[in-house]
Amino acid sequence: MPRLVRARYEKGVLKPLEPLELREGEEVLVRIERPADRRRIVEKFYGKRGSAPKELLDEFMLEAEAQ
Repeated sequence: MPRLVRARYEKGVLKPLEPLELREGEEVLVRIERPADRRRIVEKFYGKRGSAPKELLDEFMLEAEAQ
């Protein structure tokens, strides 16, 4: 199951800020996204299409993950 994990870049290495449930040597995909960039996107589009209940958003998210 995908999960969002905050990390800090130090001396050429990404260091997660919370424990990861991974096996030694396991490969993962990493998407680099700065929190400030995400905030700008949210601020730009927040409320543009009105509000939606959390249940509907969860349903859309599950549908997108299934594709």
